[in-house]
Amino acid sequence: MKKRRVFLKLSGEALAGPEKKGFDEATVKEVARQVKMAVDEGVEVGIVIGGGNFWRGRTSEAIERTKADQIGMLATVMNCIYVSEIFRYAGMKTQILTPFECGSMTKLFSKDRANKYFEKGMVVFFAGGTGHPYFSTDTGIALRAIEMEADCILLAKAIDGVYDSDPKINPEAKKYDTISIQEVIDKQLAVIDLTASIMCMENHMPMAVFGLNEKDGIANAMKGKINGTVVTA
Repeated sequence: MKKRRVFLKLSGEALAGPEKKGFDEATVKEVARQVKMAVDEGVEVGIVIGGGNFWRGRTSEAIERTKADQIGMLATVMNCIYVSEIFRYAGMKTQILTPFECGSMTKLFSKDRANKYFEKGMVVFFAGGTGHPYFSTDTGIALRAIEMEADCILLAKAIDGVYDSDPKINPEAKKYDTISIQEVIDKQLAVIDLTASIMCMENHMPMAVFGLNEKDGIANAMKGKINGTVVTA
């Protein structure tokens, strides 16, 4: 029987907590507690983390886009090193893979290497995005999840699902229980960026969006219990 393999996307801002920068250790420890529940039940977990708690390069006109994106990639490496250590503190085995050399801090990504780590029961962090500018961590997780033949992508967000409009602006916004990736693209609902959306559609990769702050939201999602929105492919 094939083991369940899920890829979890965490935003950098979400891990920063109320301060919106750096790390909120209590938040990261809570994420670790929930992921460990799934790992203990035999779920294979891959993790991608954004870099927004350190760097929002596109807001600066003084830095060329390629360089700004490189800084963002390195921000995700820092995030993965930190979160990986908290996961180890919580009793899990971890490894960090990057698409470029980072000396002894990470290992260079290959599918075979990642599969070996999954077989050893490790939580595998996929840092550094795709390794190329002009691609977001949304595209990074779509690429790795498809390449690693994951069962689904889980998006733990500040918002608890996909809405037909921004609930912060429109109090009448309606949340979808289920929506197709084609509808997400057509209605420009910005669940993930367009490049990642099209990759998921073409490769039939389902997603689920739920609130990071929901009690046991991550643990439940890894069991297939989604109290948010399921995005079908």
